[in-house]
Amino acid sequence: MGVILTTMPILSLHPLSISIFLFILLYITLNELRRARAFSGHHGPPTYPLIGCLVSFYKNRNRLLDWYTQLLSHSPTNTIVLHRLGAPTTIVTANPQNVEYILKTNFNNFPKGKPFTDILGDFLGHGIFNVDGELWHTQRKLASHEFTARSLKYFVRKTIEEEVCEKLLPLLESLCIGNQVVDLQDLLGRFSFNVICKFTLGMDRCCLDPCAPISPLARAFNVASEISARRGAAPLFLIWKTKRWLGVGSERRLKEAVKAVQSHVMEMIRERKKMMNNTREETCSSEDLLSRLISAGEEEEVIRDMVISFIMAGRDTTSAAMTWFFWLISQYPAMEDQVVKETETKAARGLDYESLKNLKFLKACLCESMRLYPPVAWDSKHALADDVMPDGTKVKAGDRVTYFPYGMGRMEALWGKNWFEFRPDRWLIKPKSKVSPFKFPTFQAGPRICLGKEMAFIQMKYVVASILRRFKIRPVSQDKPIFVPLLTAHMAGGLKVFVCKREKLT
Repeated sequence: MGVILTTMPILSLHPLSISIFLFILLYITLNELRRARAFSGHHGPPTYPLIGCLVSFYKNRNRLLDWYTQLLSHSPTNTIVLHRLGAPTTIVTANPQNVEYILKTNFNNFPKGKPFTDILGDFLGHGIFNVDGELWHTQRKLASHEFTARSLKYFVRKTIEEEVCEKLLPLLESLCIGNQVVDLQDLLGRFSFNVICKFTLGMDRCCLDPCAPISPLARAFNVASEISARRGAAPLFLIWKTKRWLGVGSERRLKEAVKAVQSHVMEMIRERKKMMNNTREETCSSEDLLSRLISAGEEEEVIRDMVISFIMAGRDTTSAAMTWFFWLISQYPAMEDQVVKETETKAARGLDYESLKNLKFLKACLCESMRLYPPVAWDSKHALADDVMPDGTKVKAGDRVTYFPYGMGRMEALWGKNWFEFRPDRWLIKPKSKVSPFKFPTFQAGPRICLGKEMAFIQMKYVVASILRRFKIRPVSQDKPIFVPLLTAHMAGGLKVFVCKREKLT
């Protein structure tokens, strides 16, 4: 009797419930169809009511780069729109006109935005790469003083030269004599970490010897970078946010790694302050970023976040670019010889600031390598207000707008049918007409163009020229490496190589 009484109201409302459910389902379906029509010119994955393209996204979660590239290559405008449960609408573009609109023309409508800064906020705090508006302007102005021509000349003379000649080359010589295999990705990562630490902190923090354990600071950076990157690629943001709230799994490891990084940097800040208070001359440390920020009277947390941001940006981007370069150039011996000849003729008296600027073919090879394997595969902004991009794509306030250097380097519309070939001459055919930064946005463009772009090229040229003049780098395996996009790109499993002595070219 109780059961009958309990079920009777439900049965009596059942037709109404069905009507309401069908109405909601019809509304959602019509809404999805309306949005699909609005984006009919932009191809994308199969999309369903409520879940959007979640199924396709999940199936392709381990190959998102190639999946996005495939979708973009079939889109008439090289732009796609993705609706996915648990994430904002995402517009991915490989269209240079759209990239210019996002990064320059309507820059103010496309800040990084809270969804992006939430992902990196625990790691980068309020550092320059994770803030917008006035805070970004202030930090950029402070940082810009570190990239003058005078600073770059000092950087070559006192940082790169010392790290290469006194540490990197002797190590490579010993590896060559011992016919030892080394993970070049790991070695260049350690080297770049030392260089950026010397630039920002005034001291290196990592041993280059591959047999030595990585420093605690570098290890903590690795963990924090990887987990932060995986937040951005998570199928559902709710998952990592719940793990963070509960303090479990990867989020617990991230918290521990961030605490370690911040503790190391804060300790250095306080040590430097004591040193600067105990001496009036400050000659031993006045040329590094940390000392300049302290002298400017910035608060400790501001200094900490800026230093962490610079280390994060400088340590992985150049090492990733050089790792892919050395693998690519090893596949093209004639071009490798051309790089060596250029270095020996245009930098015969040494690798100073001026001679490095004259290595045009080497720069073309580096650009071509980064076209195919960009250190940062994608970058996202979030629209403040409704907008329409040059190709007609409609943008709603809150939408994520992603420009996609990895995919752009693979668009036939931009680079021709031979886009997949390593062709440095692409960058030399019209020497008076530079490739647009909106076609090749590896260093961003517009107001947020990378301040360290010139420094990165100087460092990469010096390292590559120094190594290739003396050694041949030969990969152990002939298999094509796998490109893994974290905060910066990596080779899965590293790059195992032999270091061989180079005979003089005739």
